Amino acid sequence: MMNRRTLLTAALAGMLAPATRAFADGGMSRISAYAFSFPALSGDDIRLAAFTGKPLLVVNTASLCGYTPQYAGLQELWGEFRERGLTVIGVPSNDFGGQEPGGAGEITETAHHQYGVTFPIAAKATVVGAKAHPFYKWAAETRPKDVPRWNFHKYLIGRDGYIAEVFPSAVAPTDTRVKTAVVKALADS
Repeated sequence: MMNRRTLLTAALAGMLAPATRAFADGGMSRISAYAFSFPALSGDDIRLAAFTGKPLLVVNTASLCGYTPQYAGLQELWGEFRERGLTVIGVPSNDFGGQEPGGAGEITETAHHQYGVTFPIAAKATVVGAKAHPFYKWAAETRPKDVPRWNFHKYLIGRDGYIAEVFPSAVAPTDTRVKTAVVKALADS
């Protein structure tokens, strides 16, 4: 059953989709990532508009995946760059291999207690397909060849609110390519 926030987010995405298509046809300006929000694991909302003008790294996560140790690398990346404006947002998802079967308690145990994560974590969401969260639908429309194919897929959103880089699961958050892209996104004005 969808809660009110999820329903409002889905309704907003439905209203924004025509605007995105209109831009492609030469009409209105494009919708940016800052138009979206995620229900937070803690129960509040993670409103991407609160980070307007700052880079974001949005990562779909899972607690029982071979890539789950990337939580530590995401925390390291955030620790290194958050004072300069980067925000990392984890989005738990059970879309791949059923590797996030638990609820908020299990996700909290893995992310916060096992890996020491202090960056924002969203409530569990769908990231692919017709029922995907509106942010992920937007990302799929924006970069259709760069949709998540597994857990720990990374979207780097630039200061302008658009996808700057995409990193597949196998690219660790501490990889030079990720850090270089983050530094570039932080430097862009």
